[in-house]
Amino acid sequence: MSAQNHVIAATLIGASLALTAPALAADTLKLAIGQRGLWDSSIAEAGQQTGIFQKHGLDVQVFYASSGGETLQVVISGSADIGVSAGTLGVIGAYAKGAPLRIIAGEATGTAEYYFVRAESPIKKFQDATPSTTLAYSTNGSGTHITALRFMKEYGFAAKLVATGTVPATFTQVMSGQVDIGFSTPPFGLAEEEQGKIRILALADDLTSIRTQTVRVTVANAGDLAKRPDVYKRFIAAYQETIDWMYAQPDALEMYAKYASISPAMAKTVRDKFYPKSMLQLDRVDGIDELMQDAIAFKYIPKVLTQQQLDELLQLPGKH
Repeated sequence: MSAQNHVIAATLIGASLALTAPALAADTLKLAIGQRGLWDSSIAEAGQQTGIFQKHGLDVQVFYASSGGETLQVVISGSADIGVSAGTLGVIGAYAKGAPLRIIAGEATGTAEYYFVRAESPIKKFQDATPSTTLAYSTNGSGTHITALRFMKEYGFAAKLVATGTVPATFTQVMSGQVDIGFSTPPFGLAEEEQGKIRILALADDLTSIRTQTVRVTVANAGDLAKRPDVYKRFIAAYQETIDWMYAQPDALEMYAKYASISPAMAKTVRDKFYPKSMLQLDRVDGIDELMQDAIAFKYIPKVLTQQQLDELLQLPGKH
């Protein structure tokens, strides 16, 4: 066989092997999200539908928990690799008790939540509440639990805190009279407000302690993060690319409208009024010193974390 024929044969064999060899498998990540239907809980779905996760070599499997507190539990147990929208104080408290958690990204600096009552309620403002007034939050350690505690502390009123679970479950309990003051997050409840069925008492962002602090974060199971750091690095890159797409492309509003079962016009209101892009900053956790003081005040931790503990807990993009 001539040298030229050897080259041709080798080329054909190489091409054949390339065609028959299996494609490299994508790395799988199980992602727990605290509440379906919200703008920021749709990021993972958008990343899948646009192919952004696949482009980064990831197979992201999404499931929904009932709250940020439950999200933490499934990540701690290893049933999920990553948890989205966990309350920062709950994360700090769980970590201080030895839970295998790491914060891999910020999630929300400020929040879109609001608090509401039925239209006929005699409660016109939070300060009208009495110790027998029932005030909803989702579960212990969740962002809504922390926000309720902050409103009571900063507005100087007492109320009976009641765990009500998800946003839809909370809405039902308020409208049926089981709970006096409920929490919600757009788009849930906006139509009912327009129809005059509910009144909004306050926005969570009315509180400086909410507006200026990263009140929710994205967490990972510490054990899996240590084993596959590159996979998590690619996840954060893909997640940021998806967020950029959601604020730049008009198709994002139609995708979200379908995901949340609302109109494209309502989807635009939710994004532009309640979820400015500046809220979703992955590369930082703002107000960490103030967060730790609140964690002590609300009995999540007995004392501030050391710098060594913070360095271990905060595994943010670009840190290493």
